[in-house]
Amino acid sequence: MNQTDLRKTLDLHNNALTRRQFFRKHAMGLGAAALGSMLPQELMGAIGKATGKAQFTPAAKRVIYISLIGAQSQLETFDYKPNLQKEFKKDIKSFLEDSGQRLTGMTAGQTKFPVAPAFTSFKQHGESGAWVSDLLPYTGKMVDDICIIKSMHTEAINHEPANQLIYTGSMQAGKASIGSWLSYGLGSLNNDLPTFCVLHAKHSNPKANVQAISNRLWSSGFLPGKHAGVNLRSIGDPVLYLKDAPGIDRDLRRSMLDGLSALNQQTLNQVGDPEIQTRIQQYEMAYRMQMSVPELTDLSQESEATYQLYGPDAKKPGTFAYTALMARRLAERGVRFTQIFHRGWDQHGNLPRDISSQCKDIDQACYGLIQDLKQRGLLEDTLVICGGEFGRTVYSQGTLTESNYGRDHHPRAFSLWLAGAGVKGGTVYGDTDEYSFNITTPDQKVHVRDLHATILERCGLDFHKFGYLYQGLEQKLTGVEPAKVVTDILNSSHMMKH
Repeated sequence: MNQTDLRKTLDLHNNALTRRQFFRKHAMGLGAAALGSMLPQELMGAIGKATGKAQFTPAAKRVIYISLIGAQSQLETFDYKPNLQKEFKKDIKSFLEDSGQRLTGMTAGQTKFPVAPAFTSFKQHGESGAWVSDLLPYTGKMVDDICIIKSMHTEAINHEPANQLIYTGSMQAGKASIGSWLSYGLGSLNNDLPTFCVLHAKHSNPKANVQAISNRLWSSGFLPGKHAGVNLRSIGDPVLYLKDAPGIDRDLRRSMLDGLSALNQQTLNQVGDPEIQTRIQQYEMAYRMQMSVPELTDLSQESEATYQLYGPDAKKPGTFAYTALMARRLAERGVRFTQIFHRGWDQHGNLPRDISSQCKDIDQACYGLIQDLKQRGLLEDTLVICGGEFGRTVYSQGTLTESNYGRDHHPRAFSLWLAGAGVKGGTVYGDTDEYSFNITTPDQKVHVRDLHATILERCGLDFHKFGYLYQGLEQKLTGVEPAKVVTDILNSSHMMKH
């Protein structure tokens, strides 16, 4: 059957409805249409304000977000507390009661809460003299390129809501992710690759406690589906179903897509559903990706010096080093937002064993990524973020010995780092008390919403004004609670006046 015959068949099917069938099938739709004709346009459906352009000159053209799923312990990475050695096994139950901190179900039944000093040592690095754990020697070498925030905080105390909050701005499901917001607000820098790409890095420790994650963390939510993150697999085909079936050549594929596009366009004209337009665009993107993705994932042209920069695992598909190198390749090809998920950081027990291997997975590769971006002139307009969804407790979960312990979830203080796009390298922002429990610099507290506001600002978007009208409510990445751009960690900011 050719395209003309297929279109005629579709028309006959659509028109083959009796008057009675029409009203039975579409009574609700007619009622909604009648109601809609009486309501202001602003109250109907989802109306966006984005133009595909920044609202002011952006410092960042692209973002790479390294997500340490499970929440790494700040006590073994960036928040140096040497005096804890003197308090080994001290029970701080009364301190916790006085603080009013909510406990998780994993430690609420403990009768004692013994202090667990970090098993690792720390050193000062760079001109800034920032303290960094010996588990992260390569990160120590680049402290003057990064800003370490030690005063992050959140309300969420369990993984699923905490991850949803830090990656979508809300603990409730169904919201749009950061990458989707930037895709919607800024548009694409490359027509041959998705605007938002997601990479999943394997962890090397087979005994690590791995938290499950879902596509809610890279979903477009209420935004048009074309803004959702696209998974790029490291094993097998990078994108499923991207290859043509046997016997289908490019000319035939083009002809099939043209016919399908014509049918979708006809349906779009009839019903006006914007998701049909999204479907048309996604088919076209897939067609272009058939050429662009194989070139993207062919690392054979990378130099040996580049592989050495990222570490020995850079040649092994699926490793963190491999995905970090892939993130640089995506950045230089104009992908707006790249997210790397690295799981295995949920260390409720056997923390010394597990965090050592987790840090080894990422340490040199993160250093290699920053140096690689810098030497290619990309770091100045690429924002890189690395961190988890909350912190860990100073007290041990379960049995504490001199060589082994675990840590529970802690939302009141945690650490992450940022680099590039006008972020002040060599900065340590915020501080905590001797238990890494409470933030002691109230004017430097950084909520997750503040991080989101700062990411948007770096990309040229004013979080006060950037939103999307959905079901009568103006949705924002930063939500409705107060937020601020953390201007103190930036060389300059368009948001200083706010």
